[in-house]
Amino acid sequence: MYGMVNKALEEMVCDAHGEEVWEKIKLKSGVDVDVFISQEGYPDEMTYQLVGAASEVLNAPAADLLEAFGGHWVLKTAVKGYGHLMTAVGANLKEFLVYLPNFHTRVSLIFPHLNPPRFLCSEVTDNSLNLHYYSDRPGLAPFVRGLVKGLGQHYKTEVAVEQTGFRGPDLDHDIFKVNWS
Repeated sequence: MYGMVNKALEEMVCDAHGEEVWEKIKLKSGVDVDVFISQEGYPDEMTYQLVGAASEVLNAPAADLLEAFGGHWVLKTAVKGYGHLMTAVGANLKEFLVYLPNFHTRVSLIFPHLNPPRFLCSEVTDNSLNLHYYSDRPGLAPFVRGLVKGLGQHYKTEVAVEQTGFRGPDLDHDIFKVNWS
């Protein structure tokens, strides 16, 4: 993953708990990077280690942290880094979700080594859709739930997200039912 992911995780923890807690998390995780460089690639395992250590240090389930991180990613990291792209992709939550694959295509132009997830929408109505999430990275469904909730906040839209399909032996991706009003 690019350094911006770990940097954003650090920002979220420091904003909520302070730098001392972040240093404890880094120590517990075994990650000895002083400064994450946004445009540099880091092993995915490093991010997983940081989330696992944060779960222990903060005494919170990793899924809850990932969901909070998804919201933080949209509302802080993405808006700062790609706000103009977000606006170009969609004027509201529904448009953004439907055109999410185009968003990742554009972001891939900025980050050529990016291995983005793939999203598809089905059963699209005026106030709901099914969001299909495909990724080579396991365990990030709570992050996606947080992303969608963060997008709801960004677009000032009440949104409910329920995971209805789970990646496993019988399904190669996760599915979320997204409803908004």
